[in-house]
Formats: sequence, structure tokens, C-alpha cells
Amino acid sequence: MTRNQWTELDDRAVATTRALAMDAVQKVGNGHPGTAMSLAPVAYTLFQRFLRHDPTRSDWLGRDRFVLSCGHSSLTLYIQLFLSGYGLELADLQAFRTAESLTPAHPEFGHTNGVEITTGPLGSGIASAVGMAMAARYEKGLFDPKGETSLFDHNVWVIASDGDLQEGISAEASSIAGTQELGNLKVIYDDNRISIEGDTHVSFTEDVSARYRAYGWKVIEVAALGDGNVDRVALEAAMDQALAETKVPTLIRLKTVIAWPAPKLRNTAKSHGSALGAEEVAATKELLGLDPAKDFQVADDVLAHAREVISRGKSLSAAWDAEFATWSASHPEQAALLNRLRKKELPAGWEKSLPVFEAGKDVATRAASGKVINAIASVLPEFWGGSADLADSNNTTIEGGHSFLPSTSAMKDADPYGRIIHFGIREHAMGAILNGIALHGLTKPFGGTFLVFSDYMRGSVRLAAIMDIPVTFVWTHDSIGVGEDGPTHQPVEHVASLRLIPNFSVIRPADANETSVAWGEVIKRGKPAGFALSRQNLPVIDRNECGAVSGVAKGAYVVCEADGTPDVILIATGSEVSVAIAARALLAQEGIKARVVSAPCLEWFEAEGAAYRESILPSAVKARVSVEAGVGAGWREYVGDAGEIVSLDRYGASAAAGVLFKEFGFTPENVAAAAKKSIAKAGGNK
Repeated sequence: MTRNQWTELDDRAVATTRALAMDAVQKVGNGHPGTAMSLAPVAYTLFQRFLRHDPTRSDWLGRDRFVLSCGHSSLTLYIQLFLSGYGLELADLQAFRTAESLTPAHPEFGHTNGVEITTGPLGSGIASAVGMAMAARYEKGLFDPKGETSLFDHNVWVIASDGDLQEGISAEASSIAGTQELGNLKVIYDDNRISIEGDTHVSFTEDVSARYRAYGWKVIEVAALGDGNVDRVALEAAMDQALAETKVPTLIRLKTVIAWPAPKLRNTAKSHGSALGAEEVAATKELLGLDPAKDFQVADDVLAHAREVISRGKSLSAAWDAEFATWSASHPEQAALLNRLRKKELPAGWEKSLPVFEAGKDVATRAASGKVINAIASVLPEFWGGSADLADSNNTTIEGGHSFLPSTSAMKDADPYGRIIHFGIREHAMGAILNGIALHGLTKPFGGTFLVFSDYMRGSVRLAAIMDIPVTFVWTHDSIGVGEDGPTHQPVEHVASLRLIPNFSVIRPADANETSVAWGEVIKRGKPAGFALSRQNLPVIDRNECGAVSGVAKGAYVVCEADGTPDVILIATGSEVSVAIAARALLAQEGIKARVVSAPCLEWFEAEGAAYRESILPSAVKARVSVEAGVGAGWREYVGDAGEIVSLDRYGASAAAGVLFKEFGFTPENVAAAAKKSIAKAGGNK
């Protein structure tokens, strides 16, 4: 991509960018002006001179991706979206951080055109950018494994801060990026040495360059000019070096002075997260050659010059379109696949691949999930993933899928386009990387670990839910059924805690067939979801005697009906459903009619209409028992005041699973006793 000579108009555009950052924060009275001011020449240079993008086609497949990992400096991105012509206008900058504006405090995916990812929690952006870079390579393998075209070659650019690199999630992700030799990943590290508490050397003194070189990255250091301003010429040279480096990721360590050129507040903690004040803003504008009496001033010639990037972007995307048409004609199968993925469609009849398990067998739901994963993989090439070094335990390996590793890797079965991701023992990074893969736009990723370690990745799960992206988390060893590993590995509060995340579906299937149907539903819905799967074997329910497994799609259904109007309803999930079914038989011996409801996904159940929910849990039946091997939080709304909650509101212990289930009351006898107690409370005569 050829670049025009830097002109006086570009200097004025950078000055305008700094002023807009000050004005936007000053107007609303809060925000982060300092970083946006010092990064003005960096972001402007990137958007105007390096980034392959078309502001009129923000979804152009051939575009570079940009991630602002330091999301608190959202103005760094918003002002460039305004100048570049993505649809933001001056009024949007004036509405910064106000209700219903297109310029919220942190960038939000799906809310503001041109924003590729929701960032804010530090470290998550750069970690997800690693996922984007991995997805780009995997997709290259789907469409151009022989390297016949550059259509599917693009870069992922990141601006990251000191805070991003202090967070552990970025270290995990940067380490795997080096192992994966992601040459399409380019990170500009804003080394301004200031955070909310002041000089970062109170806590952050390591040699970051040495650390990244140890990860296997190329590191380029760019010092500031003598007056503290960004050395833009040296930066541009470093960015050219980064473009030339295609074998490993690049870190450009850029020394900056926060809030430059503010005369009093540059290089101060105050400028990080507070408005500069009218006097300082005016003094800074004078230094920038702008009218100190005017706010939000954007000269017509400056804006016209900046928006010339639109015509350059159109030329780039038009040339790409022409090459794409030629490629499509000569590669009809790959083109058809790409067309399907872009439309987010599934191939006809794909559900026929989902396995059906024989009743009477005992199968752990983690094992069933493994078989389903392989069945789905056989018909959906866009489906790929792995685990945090637990593939054999999580059952997350795609048979014959090869290990996603660079071509230089000496590891067995290495394939740069492999379908099995080895995340290593990095749950934090795995969650964020999965998000980045999904955000890249074409594939369906999954990642597994033990349920108890979902705590390590909760921030990424929450971001997946906020962005509403199709990431599937596979969490196994879902209860005290873990057994001898003891309380550190036995999740107690985790299922209930994950259910608290809005727009996130938690699925705890009762048997192998529920697992299969639930996986199919997850693929069809294309929403963020997490499985909680058993380590121990569970009986495969006989559907000739019980309700059809298709009811899983509704989140809760009658798995075993009462003989007539039920006296009590037993609601259970996961491994406890078979316990409830056995309790039903015990109650029947005493003439008590019990309906058993399997509730694998309460979120799906709540999304059903009121009429369906009433048909499953009729309000006239007050006697109810919930059964789940975890804390009882959340179940009261389903069982009501007369209901009983069979739960585990303490930590487990190190013993065999069968011993623990008996000790903690997850037995048919105890559930039957709870049912009789609830019937008595409800005023029944049983």
C-alpha cells in the first residue's frame, strides 16, 4: 500500500485529534484524556497510512483488524472513526460518555460502527487479538491452504498500555502467540509509565522488551523525541519493519509522554483519568496552534484531507473484490463454503450427524460431549477448538484434526491449519482467545477446562455474553462427582454463579442424549453458552418410558410424568436427574404421584412463553423439590415457599463420588423425604 507524503494537513489533523480528546472529556466532566492525547499521532498514522480498511465497508472480509486494548482511552479510536468517515460525527464526540450515545466510555462491539471488539477490562483486548490472528490463519487453511492468493492475508493491529501488559491474561496470550508464531499480529505498546496511582515503577519494573523477546516476538523500541512528543518518523519506520515481519508477532515498544503537550499536566497521573480543566485545555490549544476560545474545532480542509482515506479504502476493497471474483470462479467449493459462513448458515441435514446413545448404558456426559464434538466436526469445517491442557479429560480432541501449530513446529501432528488448539494451562487466555476467534467472524470455536476453573475465565465469559458472540465453553468435572480430588476441584457455587451472567446459557445435561441435543441447539442458536458436564458415568435414560429428549431445546421438560395429576414436582439437572427419577419410583410405592422435570438450561426455559412454563411447572402444584449438587441459590423462585431445595451449600470433601453423593444427601431416599416434606408444607395429605 503506497503512502502519501506527510504534510502540514496531517500535522493539523493530529493537533485536532489531541484537542478533540481534551474537549470531549472536558464537556462531560470525566474520562481519560491523557492517553488519547499522546496517542493521537499513533492512531492517526495507523488509520491513515497503515491499516487496510474501507470506512464504507466495515465488514469487508479483507480488512485489517484493529484492537484498542486500552479501552479506557476510547477517544483514541472514536476520533479516528470520525476523521476516517465511519459514520461518527462531531455531535457524537460531543456526546461522549452520555446516555444512548455512539461514544460510550469504553468501545462496544455491535454498538459503534468500526469497533471490532468490546474492550475495557485491561489485558482482554490484546489477548482476544491473539485469537483474531489465530482465526485468520485457520480461515486461510479453509480457503487457501496452498497459498495461492493473498485474499485471506491480513494483519491484526493492537494498541496496548502498561496496564494491559501488567494483567496476567496478556502474558498468557502473548506467550501462546509466540509459540504459534503469529506473524500477522502487530502490537504497539504505549509505554508512558503512568497509571492511576502514578509512576508504574511502584509495581512494574521488569524488562518488558526482554520478556517479549523470550516469548518469541520481534521487539522494536522507539524512543520519544527530546520534547516528549512521539517520534512519528521513527514509529512509521518501526511499523514498516512490523509489516515486513511475517514469521513472528511484533511488539513496538513506543515511549510516550501522557497528555503531551499539556504544559502542567503532561506526564501526570491526573491526566490519566480526569478532565484537564478549562485553563489547561486552553493553554494546550495555544501550544497546538489552535484557538483556545473554541471547543470541538475541526477545520474543513483537515476533515476533507482525513476523509480521503475513504477513497483509498474503496480502491483497496474494490481491488480485493476483483481478485475475489477470479478466485471464486476457480475455487467453487471453497467459495461456496465461504458464502455459507458469511451468511451464518448451516449445511442442510447437518443435525443427522448428532449421535444417539443407547438406553441402559452408563456414559459420562463429558464422554458423550466428546463424541458429539467429533460428529459436529465431521460436517462443520468451521468448528474447531481445544482445551487448557485437559483434552483427554475434557474430551475436546477432534480426531484426525491435527494440532494447530506453525509449520516450523517439531511437535507431532503439527499443522498450521489444524483444528485442535493446545491452549496450555492458560484458562484466562483461552477464554479471551476464543472470543477473538469468534469476533473474527467465520468460525465456531470451543474451549474446555474443569468447571471449577471457570473462575479463571469468568471475565472473558462475561465479555462473550456482552458481545453476544458464538463461543462455547466446555466445562467438565461439574460437581462433587469429581470425587477424590477434593474441594479444590469440586465446583459448588460455579453453576449458580454462571447462571447470573445475563445473555449466557448454562447447560447441565442429564445424560448422553441430552448432551447431544443440547450441542445441536447451541450450534443452531449461535449464542454464547457453557456446558457443565459430568466426570462420572450417568445412566442413559430410556426414552420409551420417559419424555422425548427433544424437550431439551426448551430448556426444561417433563422427563418422567406422574400417573395422573402430580402431588409433587421434582426438578433436577445433570447427574441428579437420575436420582430424581429413582425418587419418583420410591414415592410411587407410597401412592405419591411425582412428576420429574429435567432442567438442563434454565435460560432457555425462561425464554419460552408463559404458557409452556406453566405446562411444565403448573402453579397449582405447590409441592416442589429442586435437586442439584451445588449451592441452592436461584432455586427458590422455581420451588416456591412450600418447596424444598436439595443442595450443597458447603464445600465437598476428598472421597469417592458415590460416598460423597450419599453423605451430602443426593440419594433417592433423601429426595423422596424432601418431597413428602414439601407436600406437607403445601397442605397436601400424603
